[in-house]
Amino acid sequence: MTTNPAERLVDLLDLEQIEVNIFRGRSPQESLQRVFGGQVAGQALVAAGRTTEGDRPVHSLHAYFLRPGRPGVPIVYQVERVRDGRSFTTRRVTAVQQGRTIFNLTASFHQPEEAAFEHQLPPRLDFPDPDALPTVVDEIREHLGELPEALERMARRQPFDIRYVDRLRWTAEEVKEADPRSAVWMRAVGPLGDDQLVHTCALAYASDMTLLDAVRIPVEPLWGPRTFDIASLDHAMWFHRPFRADEWFLYDQESPVATGARGLARGRIYDRAGNLLVSVVQEGLFRRLPSA
Repeated sequence: MTTNPAERLVDLLDLEQIEVNIFRGRSPQESLQRVFGGQVAGQALVAAGRTTEGDRPVHSLHAYFLRPGRPGVPIVYQVERVRDGRSFTTRRVTAVQQGRTIFNLTASFHQPEEAAFEHQLPPRLDFPDPDALPTVVDEIREHLGELPEALERMARRQPFDIRYVDRLRWTAEEVKEADPRSAVWMRAVGPLGDDQLVHTCALAYASDMTLLDAVRIPVEPLWGPRTFDIASLDHAMWFHRPFRADEWFLYDQESPVATGARGLARGRIYDRAGNLLVSVVQEGLFRRLPSA
């Protein structure tokens, strides 16, 4: 069994096909209350992609998290072939665990075409280079002296190198009146091969890791004891250009609104040259914990 986190991610995305439109994915036994949403989204997108000819890249996905998944229990992905058109292919995926639907996703694939025109709003330019920033693990270790054992195990298994553009805030005073924005540099910790579907699904996995940070930043430190139970409600992505998830990408995130126990976050993913690769929107549920 591989111990490399990037290879483990590729293995996690390598679903077992058990029928023409039915796939089974592993769900690692983790010390989490629920299966990580990015894992389910990434595996569902793999299932959708496996039922296409492979010549049409994913251009968008829209998904809902319906129930929390149980770590350690396999997830079955049932694919409906909604449409196979001349330019677009549409797939609907239902994720089932122990007889209950926990997630559904609709993905659209587009035959590459020559653009009639192109434009892009310029990105913010005030971001330091990723090589000049500490890893999130190093920031936490610097603050705590050493990592708690559970966090050390999690860090060793982390498939992405994450580097926050702004140093982490650790106290209520530091987060007071902070803007609901966050930005991170990310890349897989090792090579992911040359299959573009794997890179797309790996980035779908990564897109759920930090996006709701933007909602929390004005409320509490990102690391340390939480005062909220947080759950992803839905997730949407639009893929604009080809990319590699094992090369640095900038994830610029913001929360335009939080109300009614829900917070909306949106993100833009750029390569190092400033090209917009992916747009992401997600809503999360935020409920204060009884002990908070």
